[in-house]
Formats: sequence, C-alpha cells, structure tokens
Amino acid sequence: MSGPSPLYALDSAAVATPPLAGQLRVETAIIGAGFTGLSAALHLAEAGRAVAVLDTHAPGWGASGRNGGQVNPGLKPDPDMVAHRIGGIRGERLVEAAWNAPDLVFSLVEQHAIACDAVRGGTLRAACGPGDLAGLERLAAQCTSRGMDVCLLDASGIAARTGTTRYLGALLDRRGGQLNPLSYARGLAKAAQGLGAQVHGQTPAVRLERDGAGWRISTPGGAIMADNVVLATNGYTGNLWPKLRQSVVPVFSAVIASAPLPDGLRRTILSQREVLYELGEITTYYRTDAQGRLLIGGRSQLRDLAGPDSFRFLARHAEALWPGLVGLEWQHGWNGQLAMTTDHYPHWHEPAPGMFACLGYNGRGIAMATLMGRELSRRLQGTPSEALLLPPSPIRAIPLHRAWRVGVTARLIYGRLRAATSARR
Repeated sequence: MSGPSPLYALDSAAVATPPLAGQLRVETAIIGAGFTGLSAALHLAEAGRAVAVLDTHAPGWGASGRNGGQVNPGLKPDPDMVAHRIGGIRGERLVEAAWNAPDLVFSLVEQHAIACDAVRGGTLRAACGPGDLAGLERLAAQCTSRGMDVCLLDASGIAARTGTTRYLGALLDRRGGQLNPLSYARGLAKAAQGLGAQVHGQTPAVRLERDGAGWRISTPGGAIMADNVVLATNGYTGNLWPKLRQSVVPVFSAVIASAPLPDGLRRTILSQREVLYELGEITTYYRTDAQGRLLIGGRSQLRDLAGPDSFRFLARHAEALWPGLVGLEWQHGWNGQLAMTTDHYPHWHEPAPGMFACLGYNGRGIAMATLMGRELSRRLQGTPSEALLLPPSPIRAIPLHRAWRVGVTARLIYGRLRAATSARR
C-alpha cells in the first residue's frame, strides 16, 4: 500500500509518533490521524482534556497527505440547498461555517506556526459548459445575498488567470487557498502534542469493546481505555464499527506534479496562486506551488498506484489546456481514497454512548474535516447536539455497497466519455 505524496514529503518535516506500548487511560481516544482526528485532538488538548490519537500508519498517511492541497470553501450543494435541507437557524449556521471554513485552517496555520506553504489566493470554480455557467450564476447570487466575498469572471477573465480558453466563466471565492496538506497534518499533530495530546503512529486499533461505562481499544502493543471514542477514518474506514464502512463510498483521486514551469507558463497559469477546480462530469483540479510546479488531479483507477506514468490521462488533460507543457517532465504521481456520501454532506454519527464519528467530505476535506474536528471537540466538551453544525444521524449502509467498485468505475467511464464529447463540440 502506498503512502503520502512523495512530493509533499520533500518539503515536510516528520513528527515523532511512537507506537503505543502498554496501557493508557484518557478521556477521549481518537482513531485516525487525519485532519478530522488531529483537529479534534488539538482543540481538545487546547481545552485541557486528556486525549490520545491512534493511527495504523502516521499522521497524514491517508487522504490528508495525498490530496490536491486545495483549501476550498463550502459544501458540494449550494447554500440555498444546504439551508433548506438542514432547516432553520441551524441551516444558515452550517452555510456560514462551511463557506468560511478556510478561515479556521489558515488561523490554525498562523496560530501554531505550521510551515506548510499556505497561500490564500482564492478558489476558482470553472465552468466547462453552459449548464455549469448557469449554475455558477445561481451560486454567485446566493453567496452575494449572504455577503460572501465572491465575484463572477467571464471567459476572458478566467482565461487571463489560467492561460487557457477552455472555460466559459468562473466564480472566484477569495476565501479559498492552498497548502502542503501533509505538512499541515504533521503540523496539527505536533501542535496537539505540544498541548499535551498523545499521538501514536503504527498503532492499529484491532478491537473496540465496552469497558464498564467507557471503551477499550486493543492494539498490537497495548490498549487504551477511554470514556469517549472518536472514529475519524474517512476514506480508510474499516470494520471496527458495524456498517460504518458501508455508509460511504471510497473514491480514488490522483495527483501528478510537473517539474518547475518555465517562466512564461509560470506567469500565465494561476500566477496569483489561486486554486481551480472544473465543474462537470468528472472533476479535475489544479494549482501551482511555491516552486512553480503544476499539480493537477482527478479521479483515478480504484487501486493504489504511484508515479506520473500511472496517471497519463491527467498529463494529457494538462497538455490539452496548455500545449506549451508538451515535453515538460512530470516528476511525481500518487493517489489515495476519499470518502463520498450519497447525499454529498458529511455524516455525523453518535451510535452509542461515548461513541462519535464524522466522515464523508466529498472532496472538500481540508477545510471541512478541520471544521468538523473542532465540532467533535465541542461535543466532547459538553455542547448539546442541537447546537452543533450537523445533526447526528443513524449509520445507514449503502444498498449493494459490495458493488461499489463496479458503480464507481462505470460512473468514471461515463463521465470521461461525456467530457470528451463536450470538448469536441
């Protein structure tokens, strides 16, 4: 099984997270050292609570250390849809928090001096077809009515920012940005440790069971007894808790990174360090980093792969956008598992006393997982469930979940065919 991006690791200082050895008692045990678990641990430790984090590998090993590095505002559904779905004051509260979630990420980076190449150049949602453009206009109206800092760009405006005429328009949300996600995850772990949290890598949770009024988590080298347990495993959720793995669909997303761009292209492609994702059947996203490398990502084959040659479809897409890239070396490539939900909302569960789970960020994991980790800490400190951003829901297994690979593959093929047909028009 592959690990975090080798590119991100080049610029990321490792953090010591020794395996658990022996017995440990804490108030809260968190399984999963990604953004959700580490954010929860950091906020709990900041409040003086005894907390320990376990991970089968190391902080940021999963999707937190493999994603595209985009810190994007909002949820997949539009603000009006979110407000209507959740309802009342809580609905608007979720809209405000989700669309401003990058604020939390960048404030944590600043507060804890996390070196992760954090830049707030804004998020571009780019329209590839007329339907996408109409949707952007509706989204812009909804955001503007709520006082959000967004603006619409026409075809020439987005071409000036990207150096390609591919797009009909775009919505610029100035709250968005980018960072090295592995460095961010490791920085959260180090900050949590500095406040008293224990973080144990190479420590898989092999068994979870009741222990009096609390819980016992057995590991190969010991056990943790805790009053509360948080399951924060997202796309790498296993069978530790019944039906949780079957409640989300793991989707593999890949990223490739180029050699530093020539000066001409570097001045042309997202020169203000914006991040962009395309709207359409199959999402493609890209950004440039501090070294001037282009990082472009999208859905990939449903297995662990590594190296740029494993994802030639991304290189072809980039070269179609910018013919000047032809002949440029692609130096890195990797993929990992995201967790998708059928309704495109994160899912919050409280399946037993002292048991909590939040997962399913649908490609918006950096900002939303950080936010939901903070929500978990609030809940564990006594905030009533009705005051949280998301209401708890029962864990529901997706029907025919065992066939998820077939369904995702079919959807991927269909989306790519539709995108190719649209591009030829």
